[in-house]
Amino acid sequence: MSLVVVGSVAFDAIETPFGKTDKIIGGAATYISLASSYFNNKVNLVAVVGGDFPKSDIKMLQGHGVNTAGLQIKENEKSFFWSGKYHNDMNSRDTLVTELNVLGTFDPIVPDEYQDCEYLMLGNLAPSVQSTVIKRLKKRPKLIVMDTMNFWMDVAMKDLEHTLSLVDVLSINDEEARQLSKEYSLVKAAKKIMAMGPKVLIIKKGEHGALLFNKDQVFFAPALPLEEVFDPTGAGDTFAGGFIGYLASTKDISFDNMKRGIIYGSAMASFCVEKFGVERIVDLSTAELESRVQQFVDLVQFEIRIG
Repeated sequence: MSLVVVGSVAFDAIETPFGKTDKIIGGAATYISLASSYFNNKVNLVAVVGGDFPKSDIKMLQGHGVNTAGLQIKENEKSFFWSGKYHNDMNSRDTLVTELNVLGTFDPIVPDEYQDCEYLMLGNLAPSVQSTVIKRLKKRPKLIVMDTMNFWMDVAMKDLEHTLSLVDVLSINDEEARQLSKEYSLVKAAKKIMAMGPKVLIIKKGEHGALLFNKDQVFFAPALPLEEVFDPTGAGDTFAGGFIGYLASTKDISFDNMKRGIIYGSAMASFCVEKFGVERIVDLSTAELESRVQQFVDLVQFEIRIG
């Protein structure tokens, strides 16, 4: 089994109703890699940072079994930086600062040791960069999962359509699904999006759970009711990391196993929102994860007699 994760490794500065941070480690690939690491002892990272990125954070990733051979370090440049402020309902936020820095010219290099890739997770990046990674793999992975966002639908739709034609699973939120499909009904939206290429579609609905579609089936996974959502940054990426990490560890990409993957992804995301940044998902115990998954099982398990 070989899992490759592509995306941003970056700095975030976050403000929520519960407090604010200075620059902390963030980025899609960071959250995905950390979440995946709870299911795999080797996650291969493809990303880029500047010389300002702390060596201690790279060591933290390595300590989680993340192989950083594909992490480019541009010593004389700065890392990608994003700053945002969340409102009281935590479902909306304002972007205060976006500095692409090294990400603006990112040319993904896939090391030779990554070429046995069976599972590929494409975190949110320019669609042209995502498709470049696929082309640079000598053999097509067993499963390619892709995340994207509405920004690329606005500025790079042609590139996005091309990349969608190359992947197996697309993971987006409900707002993005409606924009991409031009359909309000998520069922109609799913059919249109899957016609673009992905065989499976995940539509994330934040605190209202997630939907999993293929051609003939639909599965709904709830979100765990939490007393406090401290910081939603990275929750979607943590979800994706748990999902692809579980699938890769079980070597089973059937729809039934994807249902389990959705639950594991949701469990990982529920930890992520409990503290700022990656703080809550850095040192999870196996017991904590198993207990949280059991909470999801208990949330939806019931018996009913019909007729």
